[in-house]
Amino acid sequence: MFANLLLAARGGLVGAVAGAMLLFGGIVAAQAQNWTLDPGASKLTYQSVKKNTIVETNSIRNISGTLTADGKAKVVFDLDSVDTGVDLRNVRMRFLFFETFKFPTATVTADIDKAAFADLPSKRRMTAKLPFKLDLHGVVKDYEASVVVTMISDTMVSVASESPISVKVEDFGLLPNVEKLQVAANVSNIVPVASVSFDFVFKADGSAPPVAVAAAAGAATGVGPVATDASKATFSQDECVNRFEVISRTGAIYFRAGSAQLDNASKPLINAVVDVVGKCPGLKIEVSGHTDSDGADDYNQQLSERRAQSVMKAVVRGGVPAEQLTAVGYGEAKPVAPNDTWKNKALNRRIEFTVVN
Repeated sequence: MFANLLLAARGGLVGAVAGAMLLFGGIVAAQAQNWTLDPGASKLTYQSVKKNTIVETNSIRNISGTLTADGKAKVVFDLDSVDTGVDLRNVRMRFLFFETFKFPTATVTADIDKAAFADLPSKRRMTAKLPFKLDLHGVVKDYEASVVVTMISDTMVSVASESPISVKVEDFGLLPNVEKLQVAANVSNIVPVASVSFDFVFKADGSAPPVAVAAAAGAATGVGPVATDASKATFSQDECVNRFEVISRTGAIYFRAGSAQLDNASKPLINAVVDVVGKCPGLKIEVSGHTDSDGADDYNQQLSERRAQSVMKAVVRGGVPAEQLTAVGYGEAKPVAPNDTWKNKALNRRIEFTVVN
């Protein structure tokens, strides 16, 4: 389900960008000026399928975009604004699928051939295919989408998908993340393809500004900007529990083999942990270390303790009060999978964060 959502989100990004590019083309052809996406009037939704038959519709809420007078178009999607309607699902999508602690946004860019859309001001509505590039999860792919562009007024244009856009997760190296979602949600048969639809509105710079849309109002309508974790000063206890439960499943804290020394690749997730702990000031957090069953029991116990201490110290260096954290090692005593394959052993070698009060 979540994987599909992400897929759909990606597809949405693709289609959205395509639509935005075409829109830009028509606008630029009409006037040599810059255009800006109206986030309060624009919408991107995607459908995902779980258990082969259950379809869910979700969205990416915070979208921005520009089109310059020379035909350079860019649309940016804030992946932390993924909206499934349930906080825990949102957090899973962010941390497990999109890995927003490393890749917070997806970006679409295109070079618009203004001459191809020169008739838009007179026709007011055009359908065309538009090539563009999608940058998602550190991978850039070329796409082409069919979009419908409508000039609402001389200073306002709508661009919408002519038909849903299909996107494959493997194109962006996200298949392992789909597996993480399936395990976290206890769901099987997530279809690795999603369908995305969009309707974007752009306004000419210098025209009447878009009506301000508060995040709370947007949350009620399902359209427009929504508050993300970055804008929150504190989390509720349920939000804290959700975030630590999901962060513990990322597998994004790395050590050298047989060592408690943190690898630099761990820094993005450590930073995310610091942010979450800082917004849960009334809670005590246990940082626990776990190993696989390879090696002697005593050695694994000591290694798990040293690794938990290493992570706790890194979080404290980030500004979290030391008294808010405790470090515990469990060695190989609490496996989450049988120690029978390399993959399962990797799952057992982990750091977890748990609310203990």
